[in-house]
Amino acid sequence: MHVLTGATLKRISTAMRRAFLNDEPGHKRDYNYYTDPIVEPYLARRRECGWGLYGILGIERGAHAKSKAYRATNYNFFGAPVGLIFTIDRKLEKGSWLDYGMFLQTIMLAARARGLHTCAEAAIASFPDVVRRELDLTSDSVVICGMAMGHADPDAVVNTFQPSRITLDDYAVFLD
Repeated sequence: MHVLTGATLKRISTAMRRAFLNDEPGHKRDYNYYTDPIVEPYLARRRECGWGLYGILGIERGAHAKSKAYRATNYNFFGAPVGLIFTIDRKLEKGSWLDYGMFLQTIMLAARARGLHTCAEAAIASFPDVVRRELDLTSDSVVICGMAMGHADPDAVVNTFQPSRITLDDYAVFLD
């Protein structure tokens, strides 16, 4: 885990935003985050969440410039004073990735217990070569994700978005 603040946060954020906004060629995640193609019901859920978020932000379908400008905020960790970047050794397998997911959740819960807010960011993994270059990491480090950490702005429209949730019966099987 790499905790970024101050000048380091600004430098890495600037490098990722530049790569994103300039559509620099050659950037590819170290791993597949989504299936290709995305199948149902996951595609419908992803679209509902995305269009719901864009809707409250006033970004209409087809407004590519507005959409890109909003997506670019991922790369400055949404203006948070702390950005975290999570990496894992390329040699580790799925079990270690599962453990890492629990580690991420624990950080998020510990932050809330201390009055902080977090936002996990898969988008950070879109520019692993930028991250490795800026943090002086070898190719043995897989960039998993980033995380913004700070105090949420309760007046920000984006923080009013509440995606719909599937019911417990949609994902849990109870056996007696």
